[in-house]
Amino acid sequence: MTLHGKNVIAGERSGDGEALLHATNPATGEALDPAFHEATSDEIDRALRAADEAFHADRQRAAEDRAGLLDRIADEIEALGDELIARVMAETALPEGRVLGERGRTTNQLRLFAHVVRDGSWVEARIDRADPDRQPLPKPDLRRMLIPLGPVAVFGASNFPLAFSVAGGDTASALAAGCPVVCKAHPAHPGTSELVAAAVTRAVAAASFHPGTFSLLHAASPEVSLGLVRHPFTRAVGFTGSLRAGRDLFDVAAARPNPIPVYAEMGSVNPVFLLPGALEARRAQLVEGYVQSVTLGGGQFCTNPGLVFGPDGEALRQFAEEVGAAVNATPAFTLLHAGIRKSYEKNLRYWRETAGVEVVGTGGDGATATPARAAVFATNAATFAQQPHLHEEVFGPASLLVRCGSAEELEEAARNLEGNLTATLHGTEDDLRAYAGLVRILENKVGRLIFNGFPTGVEVCPSMHHGGPYPATTDVRTTSVGTAAIQRFARPVCYQDFPQDALPLELRNGNPRGILRLVDGAFSRE
Repeated sequence: MTLHGKNVIAGERSGDGEALLHATNPATGEALDPAFHEATSDEIDRALRAADEAFHADRQRAAEDRAGLLDRIADEIEALGDELIARVMAETALPEGRVLGERGRTTNQLRLFAHVVRDGSWVEARIDRADPDRQPLPKPDLRRMLIPLGPVAVFGASNFPLAFSVAGGDTASALAAGCPVVCKAHPAHPGTSELVAAAVTRAVAAASFHPGTFSLLHAASPEVSLGLVRHPFTRAVGFTGSLRAGRDLFDVAAARPNPIPVYAEMGSVNPVFLLPGALEARRAQLVEGYVQSVTLGGGQFCTNPGLVFGPDGEALRQFAEEVGAAVNATPAFTLLHAGIRKSYEKNLRYWRETAGVEVVGTGGDGATATPARAAVFATNAATFAQQPHLHEEVFGPASLLVRCGSAEELEEAARNLEGNLTATLHGTEDDLRAYAGLVRILENKVGRLIFNGFPTGVEVCPSMHHGGPYPATTDVRTTSVGTAAIQRFARPVCYQDFPQDALPLELRNGNPRGILRLVDGAFSRE
């Protein structure tokens, strides 16, 4: 299809603002056509008013209808074929294999949420039946379940142009919950966003949902993002990106006359702890796995390990030497856009200029428009404790090795970390027993603990938790990956002493949907 560069509001093209935004090929620096129109305040208002209309119009649609919509979106994305793959590659410089894999993840998670909707148990139905004979007061009939919040503003991420973007996890989980979506495309890949938006729009029409179920807005200006969050019809926000941008959205949402939740995934250094048994038994495998994890995707995953801690000694020194040799042999990477490269180079300069920090290894240079050299640095625990900027995420293929003089120093370093998505421990079962205190500390710092693996690679499944204490996310209780993500966009309602035919299907005595419910304190499908 020919890209038009306009916003898509409830199925209709709209180009009220100036067409100034161009995607840039990060490998060549070439500006890509067409120019995209900056969304205006009027277009924001129209998109959210249409979303609110859609929310009320389709509120009572059957679960099978909503599941069918998610399946149809997945089908329409696949039907885009090579055109989508080529545009993603042009706008991101990601290799074809990575893009194909990400498309598969995107469509698979849409279909996974379709299954969740069909099963229906996600509404967490709870029923406590009446007891009119209870003394001293009769017990009322109480029934509780989750219902959708309303229109959701979703912000596409730069590092996952498909899986965390227009039809990514936030959009899939919001639609699954019954919430219309107004998506703000990431300015680094507007063409990719338009193609996927066209697929979503076709699916909405084919499934006979209200056209306001989905809209797409383009913008480079932060005012458009803030306008989406301020709009009175917005009921929640899904965001993946930088700490600064995520916190700006969070603060604006909290300052509204009626505050709304912002589910923002922001920064994470994903610390790795190398315990003595692992360093002694499998140092070569640790070196290989660590360097691969640091550099995977050019270090532009939210789960790349930015810090590694280990007990100072001969084993850790050999580990560092071998890591340095491996990093020195690593070719340059092309980062997703110039903004990421600028920030990456600035942060590496901070590390180089910090007293007590030395270079372990740096990779080769590149000739693309946004090149990045892999880099691993090292320091000791005292310097790490005294320099707070060493604790912060460096987005790109870089990591910092911290030498700790004792188990107590290792624990103290962990205690001083901020919140993260993940923490990894490499060791033996004896190590875990000896460092049980470290494990307890890390449980309070992260959302996912990994043993003898590496944090890159996030499985999309019901038991995955992709969240963590601030600043990793704004709500430690929630996940942006896995089926539990649907709960972010729903709220509980309790019905007291309602007649059966006035209750939602999920709460009626006969359980017509056959969902799992908590009935008088016991789980049942009866």
